[in-house]
Amino acid sequence: MDFRQRSIFNLLIATATGLLIPAVAVSADPPGDLALELIAGGFVKPVAVTSAGDGSGRLFVVEQAGEIEITGIGTFLDITGRVDSSSNEKGLLGLAFHPDYASNGFFYVNYTYDVPASTDDTTRVSRFQVSAADPNAADPASEVIVLEFVQDSGNHNGGDLHFGPDGHLYIATGDGGGGGDPNDRAQHLDTLLGKLLRIDVDGGIPYAVPADNPFVDTSGALGEIWAYGLRNPWRFSFDRANGDLYLGDVGQGSREEVDLQRAESAGGENYGWSCMEGDVTPNYNQCDGEPLTDPILVYDHTLGCAVTGGYLYRGNIGGLHGRYVFGDYCSGRIWFAAGSGSSWTAVQWAETSLKISSFGEDEDGELDVIDLDAGNVYRFSSPSSIFTDLFEFGDLSRWTSAVGK
Repeated sequence: MDFRQRSIFNLLIATATGLLIPAVAVSADPPGDLALELIAGGFVKPVAVTSAGDGSGRLFVVEQAGEIEITGIGTFLDITGRVDSSSNEKGLLGLAFHPDYASNGFFYVNYTYDVPASTDDTTRVSRFQVSAADPNAADPASEVIVLEFVQDSGNHNGGDLHFGPDGHLYIATGDGGGGGDPNDRAQHLDTLLGKLLRIDVDGGIPYAVPADNPFVDTSGALGEIWAYGLRNPWRFSFDRANGDLYLGDVGQGSREEVDLQRAESAGGENYGWSCMEGDVTPNYNQCDGEPLTDPILVYDHTLGCAVTGGYLYRGNIGGLHGRYVFGDYCSGRIWFAAGSGSSWTAVQWAETSLKISSFGEDEDGELDVIDLDAGNVYRFSSPSSIFTDLFEFGDLSRWTSAVGK
């Protein structure tokens, strides 16, 4: 039994019962009173939540139609006139604040551009800047287009973007759409589709390609590519403690997967789509013998149909600390995963009624969950851990509920 077979067997051994059985030890169990606390609501199809990292403690919620809201304050940016949100997988899909946002006011968004008088589906990554007059409002006229590329179809747009610990901007792109990656985009290095990109937004206008990207010197390859073999990498994240990258790649007919790229990686991983879907071979396209990087977590479609990648929890709930938290959009299931090396397993925490479109971190590393349909933002909380926070950190403000925009 090779590595791929062995690791997947550990995860799928109990799918008949609907559970993923843990086979590795973790430091502690989550507290028995762990719950999801409603902290904000009233949003219309929210797809992402994040903080600016500027010490303000504000939470920014991305609405699919083209607005960014600040919880408890109001609209931060409105670009609905530029965004094509005409189908389920289009819209304003991602938001990332520059590491020096507190001083330069720059932030980046990923959206499906409404191309005038065209049927093309175009992904656009742009930079905006906060208004000089109001820290709670961005200047919609400040847009600088960083990157654009045409999609084959209207689905599989990816859309997430984050700054890594190296200060570079990472961008997740889908395979261009259609069943089985019909144009074999994910395995070809001459297209940005089906990839994880890495660019230097401070090194050039509108960006520079980092000299240490893995395919910079490869003939016929695009230098922006950091990793490839992805179908629809809807949500990914960096571990704030060590820089490891966790990526949830939405599957097609039978499998959902989570991939892990260690912080010391030099890039270039091939995650296998579309010659592999999780741990199965769907026979869509070939990978021509390239070595593949196995997922760390896989589940089949008896448990859901679209993975929502989450975060390695680094907040103050002791029993949850160090676990990877992720969910499924269709079933509302939430899992906690732990592992080391090639052995990762997950246990189901809850089967909720939420349409989980995203997870997000606040400035303290506390973890939020978004319900797309209800328009609510929830936070993992544990009353028993509040007292720990009080005595060790002296701050209870983040537990204050602020329902409403």
